[in-house]
Amino acid sequence: MKFAVKAWNNGRARSGVLQLGRCPSPIETPSLLLSTRKGLPFFIPPDFLPSLPSPDSHLLQVCPLHFLEGLSPKTISNIGGLHQMLGLHDYVLAAVGRDSIQCLPECNSTNKIGASFETPCGRLLIKPVEYMELISSLRPNLWATLADEVPTWVSEKRNKTSVDRTIRWLDECIALSPAGGAVFGAIVGGSSIEERQRCAQEVAGRNVSGYWIGGFGLGESMDERPALLNAVTDTLAEEKPRLICGLGLPEEVLQGVAAGIDLFDSVYIYHLTLGGFALTFPLDGLDVNESDFQQSDFGSDPTKINLRATVYRKDPSPIIKSCSCYTCQNHTKAYINHLLNVHEMLAQILLEIHNTHHYLGFFRAIRAAVKSGNFEQFRQQFIEGRRDRLAVAAAAQA
Repeated sequence: MKFAVKAWNNGRARSGVLQLGRCPSPIETPSLLLSTRKGLPFFIPPDFLPSLPSPDSHLLQVCPLHFLEGLSPKTISNIGGLHQMLGLHDYVLAAVGRDSIQCLPECNSTNKIGASFETPCGRLLIKPVEYMELISSLRPNLWATLADEVPTWVSEKRNKTSVDRTIRWLDECIALSPAGGAVFGAIVGGSSIEERQRCAQEVAGRNVSGYWIGGFGLGESMDERPALLNAVTDTLAEEKPRLICGLGLPEEVLQGVAAGIDLFDSVYIYHLTLGGFALTFPLDGLDVNESDFQQSDFGSDPTKINLRATVYRKDPSPIIKSCSCYTCQNHTKAYINHLLNVHEMLAQILLEIHNTHHYLGFFRAIRAAVKSGNFEQFRQQFIEGRRDRLAVAAAAQA
């Protein structure tokens, strides 16, 4: 793995280039990891992956715990690993224990033996040796070490214990790590700045290729988050990439970029798609096409539209006229509305294609702002514009 920071803005926000695995082209950061179920996006079939912007869409986040059901890890290993099994030879697979959708940390059942997760198979206790057996079988391009993640409301003693366990499991995972695959050391610490710094200092002293920052999206407020993020990133080596889970909303992504985070998960896309929503917010953070928003469209606002609403039943226009994604180039709101209302799976396929394409465009706009030195201006314009549009929408529906 090779990573280089190419531009800085306002002290912490940065853009870089990541060269990993078999991906034919370097991937610019900040970038988005596409959430997957057993290595493939939840709704987009493999045949449609090439329709997404390349190489931005070549980062896939994999949860090793998904492979505790179905094909055994030994079988996957005999096939040649996950790349070979899925036929995704040009894609980068990043393995993280938590996927923020189906495998969530369960701190009350975690103990000194291993980490507990709520999974589709029920509540499971995963030991470091078992976790590393999964990693060895899947052969991802990069993987995060096992962590004891806790929400913000746990006691100070429990929080300190989670850091101690995470550091101990880090050493165990490194000792058991297979040849190949970049190791991202896990950093936790809950809502304590001191524990976050302590964990970051310990991980920074280990032989790791990058950092996975965990424990976010578990109860902390938007106001608390910047100080916690800065406490971690200020401690880490600048030349290594930083990956985070739990920050999905555009405002949260901008918070992460402002703190110096390079890679983000994409659970926001999954939840939007499942709800029948399509992203329409302007990628430059400024003006929005008001014709794309209908006040009678329940649940919508000028940042997204609810395509289940009857207002779109006879709408012959695409989701966004200027969008170049497969969905907008070939289908209308009326057709997607019909698919949603008759419960056709194609609706989620088309929506996930559009939402992923649109969110990747959002990350391109972020990178451009960082490179030009205008990130803070871009961030403020985006947040204020989005807040104003939400307020107008709320007033109109009151």
